[in-house]
Amino acid sequence: MSAPPQEKGAPIECKAQLVEYLEAGCKAADDWRIGTEHEKFAFDQQTLKPLPYEDPTGGAKSIRRILEALAERFGWSAIAENGKPIALTKNGCNITLEPGGQVELSGAPLETIHQTCDEVHTHLHQVKEICGPVGVGMIGLGFAPTWTRADMPWMPKNRYEIMKSYMPKRGKLGLDMMLRSCTVQTNLDFASESDMVRKFRVSLALQPVATALFANSPFVEGRPSGFLSYRSHIWTDTDPDRTGVPQFVFEDGMSFERYVDYALDVPMYFVYREGRYLDASGQSFRDFMAGRLPALPGETPSESDWADHLTTLFPEVRLKRFLEMRGADGGPWKRLCALPALWVGLLYDADSLTAAEELIAGWTAEDHQRLRDEVPRLGLATEAPGGGVLRDLAQRMLDASAQGLKSRERLDSAGESEVHFLNTLREIVESGLSPAERKLETYRGRWNGDLAPLFREFEY
Repeated sequence: MSAPPQEKGAPIECKAQLVEYLEAGCKAADDWRIGTEHEKFAFDQQTLKPLPYEDPTGGAKSIRRILEALAERFGWSAIAENGKPIALTKNGCNITLEPGGQVELSGAPLETIHQTCDEVHTHLHQVKEICGPVGVGMIGLGFAPTWTRADMPWMPKNRYEIMKSYMPKRGKLGLDMMLRSCTVQTNLDFASESDMVRKFRVSLALQPVATALFANSPFVEGRPSGFLSYRSHIWTDTDPDRTGVPQFVFEDGMSFERYVDYALDVPMYFVYREGRYLDASGQSFRDFMAGRLPALPGETPSESDWADHLTTLFPEVRLKRFLEMRGADGGPWKRLCALPALWVGLLYDADSLTAAEELIAGWTAEDHQRLRDEVPRLGLATEAPGGGVLRDLAQRMLDASAQGLKSRERLDSAGESEVHFLNTLREIVESGLSPAERKLETYRGRWNGDLAPLFREFEY
């Protein structure tokens, strides 16, 4: 989740400025970058319970102390809200907190997968160095496998108080999304409006394949849930105003302006003023532009208000000044590097992008929605549009991505290309078993129905 904005930016006087804000994301291909974000659960290695924000005994097992120790030892700068550290920043990276204490690294925009993977490794090594000596662990999973809602702490961020109150009004699982889910996502650039549209369509259509490949959340409160990606499932009952598959992306006339119209139709959550988030839940950004926002009567928005509002939309692929791929469960180190590799190979090479477009040619709105509905439960066994199963489609998707990564010719110091980052996904496709299915097998076998070993074996 984003850190609080530092500047208000230009005042917004008309819709054209909102369109121009998105258009400003267009970049020449040489300037395209890769941003990787991943979340993880922090837990007490002794009790296997989530960490509170502050340790009531004054000890080191708290989210606050982890942030403070990272800042002290590794030179991160703290960002505070009401005197409490809630984020860190350094060299274009941010460490932020999700509502239930999930620790997120929002990486810097980098040129290669080699660099973004080095960034992930550096971060996780720092986290281990801070957490290990005090008996704290971190784990990457799509959904908390044993904890209840009541087990989860709330982080001291005012925006979360607003969302906490509003979420239950629009769905049954919104609080679970906030408190008990973790994801890994990739942020990628576009050259122009037409390039954005092509990449948006391909990534949105194929997002269910990524969900199936990265499915890693089969347990809820200590038992199999019936889903391979319960994280993905909870988004189907969170808030229909701002989630799901926006079908207009596939329609004629898709543009920056069309996405602006969609965003303007989504009710607001809040407005940030003078260090505080003001509750504007359910109110209209259109009214805000007209000076009629009940939360701030007579005021009109700034550019930062629009940027904030865009972060409160949660479709499977989100447009800001870049495109965010949002369909994957959190997971281990290798898969944190595999996700950006998958999408960079597909979207940053012209031939691979064309090949990906051919994969989805002829898909209907019903096809897109069926995949979204079925993949969280069935994963790679989901029937693919046109025949076969998603596993077959995933193989072709990986082949196209690998070709794109080869064509990029971004080599590391040993002369190795970025293609090897796909190997962990190749293994999943070849076996036909997602990470969730492997965990279910182990749960029913070697773990004998006990999830305590999961924390020990999959801790970072």
